Order: sequence, then structure tokens, then C-alpha cells
Amino acid sequence: MGTFGSSAAAPGSAPVSILVAQIASTLFMAGVIAVVQVVHYPLFARVGASAFAAYEVEHRMRISFVVMLPMLVELGTAAWIAWRPPPSVPPWSAWFGLALLAVVWLSTFFLQVPLHERLSRGFDPVAIAALVRGNAIRTAAWSLRALLVTWWTARLAG
Repeated sequence: MGTFGSSAAAPGSAPVSILVAQIASTLFMAGVIAVVQVVHYPLFARVGASAFAAYEVEHRMRISFVVMLPMLVELGTAAWIAWRPPPSVPPWSAWFGLALLAVVWLSTFFLQVPLHERLSRGFDPVAIAALVRGNAIRTAAWSLRALLVTWWTARLAG
């Protein structure tokens, strides 16, 4: 186990600061995706057809500003931890966490991005419903990642 608050790590393993960045970015994104899944995406259906295309374009710009850096930090630190897990992180769990993150990114680029592009052309209730359903994949993966990094935190704290 590591010592919480210590920057020391076993030789060749990820520093504790990388683990902390991983935990923070994962928990942040789990919170964001929960709000998006339960509140934000379902409300798309209430925007109305006349203003929807402009709303969608604005949404994409604003949400990208919120999630881009945390997603990149999460990806980079997850890869580092999988490659060089600190003593408090069992290697299998680091790779499992990285696999969950692959699910998130694949779902984002192969499901959510095409649906958002479709919605940028105008109101489409079928696409909105598909967006909510498809986003459940990311919500589940990030929720599992949140549980995983919380477990890592407990292990790190001793």
C-alpha cells in the first residue's frame, strides 16, 4: 500500500500524483455524465424544433469546454497507471479501468458524436432517444470507474 499524501512511489511505478489526477478526473467525469444522462440529454426533447439546431451547436461547444481536459487527463493517467501501477493498485484493476475507459471513448466517437452531428441539422426525437439510450453505456462505464478509483483511494489510504 502507499501512504496517502506521499509523493513517493515504488521504483518504476506511477507517482501518487498521477493516481490522484486519475481519481479526480474520473470522479469529475462520473459526476458530469450522471447529470448529462439524468438531466441534460432528456431535456433535449423539450427544446423545440425551431431553436434546436442552434441549441445543439451551442451545447457541443460548451460541453467540449467542460469535458475535454478532464477526459484527456483521465486517459493519459489511466494508461500510465496500467503501464506502471503504483503498489496500491492491483495491475488487473488498472487494466480493467483502462478497458472501461476504452468503452467510454469508443461509445463517444461511434455513438454519441454521430448522433450529435445528426442533431446539429435539427430536431430529431428518434436521435434524441438514441442519444439517451446510448449514453447509458458511458454512464455505466464511468460509474464503474468511479467505484474502482474509490477502491484505489481506500487502498492508498491504508
